[in-house]
Amino acid sequence: MRVIAGTQKGRRLHGPKGPGLRPTADRVKEALFSILGSRVAGARFLDLYAGTGAIGIEALSRGASSVTFVESNPSAGCILKTNLAACGLEADANLFLSQAETFLRSARTGTAAFDIIFADPPYQLDLETSLWPILIETPALASGGLLVLEHATRQAPPPAAMSLSLLRQYRYGDTTLSVFERTERSAAS
Repeated sequence: MRVIAGTQKGRRLHGPKGPGLRPTADRVKEALFSILGSRVAGARFLDLYAGTGAIGIEALSRGASSVTFVESNPSAGCILKTNLAACGLEADANLFLSQAETFLRSARTGTAAFDIIFADPPYQLDLETSLWPILIETPALASGGLLVLEHATRQAPPPAAMSLSLLRQYRYGDTTLSVFERTERSAAS
């Protein structure tokens, strides 16, 4: 694993160890940041199911103002800390060892909304009954912010909701990136 672009371009990152860790492939990571484009610079970025931190570190390398990493696996969290230290990016990073759903339900997300949320949950997770209802209701994503959900191509993305509009899907073999935008809820008359 390596950082593709930005201030950390070419830096090698420590990879996953143990079962259950599935890093985002380099070609999918390149596509993700091509999709996000200039929106990354200055963005508050949330990396859910962060693993060893490759996506969030790429965001910092490309100019995100801060990245909050959420990872429940302590082993992956240790690797993530090592990767942040090796890149000298600890000052712009926050790491929470927590389940993504627990983090999103907590008050920690209420202080300031994120401009971009990237979520790469385990492919076997039933999104419609676990993560999706929380993402629809969370104040963690700013109005106009993007949610990028990485999921198995064979798995349909959750349906668009009143507050999240599906903009586009990008397929890369077994992996699909579904991009949603937070829209303003219409005020009740």
